[in-house]
Amino acid sequence: MRAFIDTNVLIYAHTSGEKSEMARQAIRAGGVISVQVLNECASVLRRKFRLEWDVIADALADVRAVLGPVRPIDVEIHLRALALSRAYGFNFYDSLNVASALAAGCDTLLTEDLQTGLRIEGLTIVDPFA
Repeated sequence: MRAFIDTNVLIYAHTSGEKSEMARQAIRAGGVISVQVLNECASVLRRKFRLEWDVIADALADVRAVLGPVRPIDVEIHLRALALSRAYGFNFYDSLNVASALAAGCDTLLTEDLQTGLRIEGLTIVDPFA
C-alpha cells in the first residue's frame, strides 16, 4: 500500500487520545505528503494550538524525516484538482490532496474529510480513525 496522508492525520498525531495513537501509527507506517499538507499543518498548529514557530518547525521536520521527500504542488496538480472538484463536488483543498495522491502513484488517501471507501481513478479513500 502506498498511502497519501492528509493534514488531519498529522494534526491528530500532535494531540492526545485514541486518534493520536492511530495517527502516529499511520505516519510510522510511511506515506506521502505534499507541501500543501505541511502548509495546512503549520497553519492549524499555530492558529488552533497556538504553538510557537520553532515548535512547529521541529514538528514538521520530524514528519519530513519519517515520510521522506515532500511532493510539490504544480500547475498540473492544480488543474487536476479543479477537474476533481467539478466532477465530485469536493472542497478544492481536498481535491488538491486527491490530485497529489494520484500524481504520486498512491493507492490510498488517509483522511477523515472524504467518504471512506470512495474510489477515484484507482485511489481509495480510507478514514484511518474509523
